[in-house]
Formats: sequence, C-alpha cells, structure tokens
Amino acid sequence: MRPSTYSIAACDLRRGEWGVAVASRFLAIGALTPYAEPGVGAVATQARIKASWGAEGLSLMRDGASAEQAAERLVAADPWRAQRQLGIVDADGRAHAFTGAGCLDWAGHRTGDGYAAQGNMLVSAATLDALADTFESGHGRPLADRLLDALDAAQAAGGDRRGQQAAALLVVEAGAGYGGADVVVDLRADDHPEPLVELRRLRDLHDLYFGSTPRDAWLPVDEPLAEELRGHLARRGHATGDLLDDLDRWAGVENLEGRVDGAESVDPVVLERLRLPV
Repeated sequence: MRPSTYSIAACDLRRGEWGVAVASRFLAIGALTPYAEPGVGAVATQARIKASWGAEGLSLMRDGASAEQAAERLVAADPWRAQRQLGIVDADGRAHAFTGAGCLDWAGHRTGDGYAAQGNMLVSAATLDALADTFESGHGRPLADRLLDALDAAQAAGGDRRGQQAAALLVVEAGAGYGGADVVVDLRADDHPEPLVELRRLRDLHDLYFGSTPRDAWLPVDEPLAEELRGHLARRGHATGDLLDDLDRWAGVENLEGRVDGAESVDPVVLERLRLPV
C-alpha cells in the first residue's frame, strides 16, 4: 500500500529549529515519514515509503553532504525510486526534493528558502501550493506554528484525494525540549477522522504542559492573591499552609512543574488552571 501524503520538511536557522509536518490517508504516518536532527537537517520520506531514507539522509548530512547531495545518493541507490518521494533540508537551510515518475497523480514538490514541500495522490497542485505559500508567509513565527498552519492550508485547498486519517508534527532544537532533550515537539494523530484538528488539540496541551509564559507577565503574589491560591490548593487536597510547598506538590501532580518557580509570583496559566472548578 502506498500512502497518499503531503508533507513539509523545514528549518528556521535563526531559531535553530528543524522539523517535519505530514498528513496522510495512511495509518500512523508519523511513525514513518518525519526525521530531524538539530544542526543536521530534516527529512520527509513518502509515497512508497523507504523509512531507512530518514536515518540515512541525516547520516549523510551529518557527514557533510548538502541536502541535494544526500538526496541524489539516496535516490540513485534505490531501484524503486520511481515510486518514492523525498524532501530534505540541511543544516544551512538548503532544500531539495524528489518525486518519482511513478508516483500517483497529483504528485509533485516545491522547494524554497528553508523548506521542501511534497505531495502525492493529492486533489490537485493547489494543495501543494497552499502548503508552501502558507509556510513562506509565516516567516518569523515558531517553526511548529508555521508547519501546522501549512498543513491546515493544504487540507483546506483539497488535501489528500483519498481523505484524512493521520498527521504528525516533529520539531527539534538542541537542548530546547523537556529536560534538555533535543526534541521540542513530537506529536501524532495516528487514526482520526479529523487528524489536523486532533493535532491542534495535542499542540495546545503541549503548550500547556511544556510551554512558558514570559517572566515579566507573571503576576506578583500579594496577600489577597496568596489567600486565593491557598484556597484553590486546599480544595485540591494541598493544604499544608506552606504556599510554595503546596504549589510545588500540586504542580507535580498536574505535570505543570515547569510553570512554578517560587511563591513570590505566579504564572497566569497556573492561576487560570487553579480557578477551574474542582
């Protein structure tokens, strides 16, 4: 089975981010198509997927190959290349894509500054144009947001002609993920009637648990706010009387420890969550 898919491999050199977003009428496409490594590049492999192209492409670029050189070596060595699609962006933001002559219509690709967009079995070329144009217009925004917007625009323009099933978002940046990991965002909707809607929901949860509010937007905790916080925490079973200890314990239970730092000020997201009904 060949998945009908559209994807974009991209980078933001100023932010030091590389990533891939993909949508397809194919179960769990996120397990096979997206690959990325900070400071190295991003790879999307699709159509008659050759999953090894992900690791091999990154390895070639890690050893100094450009996106074009890596793609040419992968394609040249593959007897099934006529049925493959590939998009690559390297450490310098150079992009290259390949669409085999045997990919099912509509199939094609576009490359630009810091991105390679590709699709097969699409309703029309409009899907790919929307994917690329929307990514280009989002310059300056976080890479994950630009990639999600590009997927949404592609779907609105027609998308995969067989319908929807799965979508995924992968973004990497050196040391910028949870606990110092290189993976910043790695989300998948593996089997869903509206996978892009589900991917947005997961991204919102990711922002809640792993995002951050600028410190100058935190609220100073005066005595009235401290009393309010104690009341909310007590209703949730955290009532030792030590505000910092109770906040820390609640945050640990709710997986929001990254949004608590002392008791002198409070992240507005924390306050909003505490104000929700028990």
